[in-house]
Amino acid sequence: MDVVAAHYAASDRGDLDGMLAPITATTTWTEAEGFPYAGTYTGPDEVRENVFFAIGKDWDGYTFTLAELVDGGQTVIGLGHYHATNKKTGRSFTARVAHVWKFDGDTVASFEQIVDSVPVAAAID
Repeated sequence: MDVVAAHYAASDRGDLDGMLAPITATTTWTEAEGFPYAGTYTGPDEVRENVFFAIGKDWDGYTFTLAELVDGGQTVIGLGHYHATNKKTGRSFTARVAHVWKFDGDTVASFEQIVDSVPVAAAID
């Protein structure tokens, strides 16, 4: 729980290095199918480039608002919403999202995003 809470606290501060701190060279990070950055990336460099840099290029004010953090032991789930404004279209969206963090001991083994991609796509088109 503390590792995931620290990730979200870093997100709130806009601290990308802090957000990526728990991601190891073998951690897999999966963005949902239908989401603009869909795919599975391994390690902090791939996540930085294919997720966070891509989001920064395409969106203004991209935020994740945590509503609930669920402690399932080796699985931690963050529930909340994304919100952003597309730089090309000027359209905004809010989308419900779940983040599933799986641990192998104290190490983040995987992250999976589950998101309502319909409002995201509508803001792009």
